[in-house]
Amino acid sequence: MFTHVTVGANDVEASRAFYDAALGALGIDPGQGPDAKGRYWWRTPRGAFAVGKPIDGEDACHANGGTIGFAATKPEMIQAFHDAGVAHGGKAIEDPPGERVGAFGTLNLAYLRDPSGNKICAMYRVG
Repeated sequence: MFTHVTVGANDVEASRAFYDAALGALGIDPGQGPDAKGRYWWRTPRGAFAVGKPIDGEDACHANGGTIGFAATKPEMIQAFHDAGVAHGGKAIEDPPGERVGAFGTLNLAYLRDPSGNKICAMYRVG
């Protein structure tokens, strides 16, 4: 459904280090860049994710109620994503990483705020 997602960052280098670590734990190569607009891009065959200063020159802010989910291919990646993100300036939020059972079945999840306050998660669908 989506081709790419971009989030704003006030400290692009801190965000690059955070996402290199957190997404690296999910098997995603380090971000490429910066591009002509100062953004770093993480690409997979299924889509792309970018971090950069807002093009309008205003401060970056996070979406209240917004979450960006990244797919994990193995359950152990969830804890690795969480640990790498926290070690690189992220903040653990919500419940600790682990399984949750709900309307979508059993999911293994970890939620973080990146250095600019954007809410992200890693998800592994059990079964």
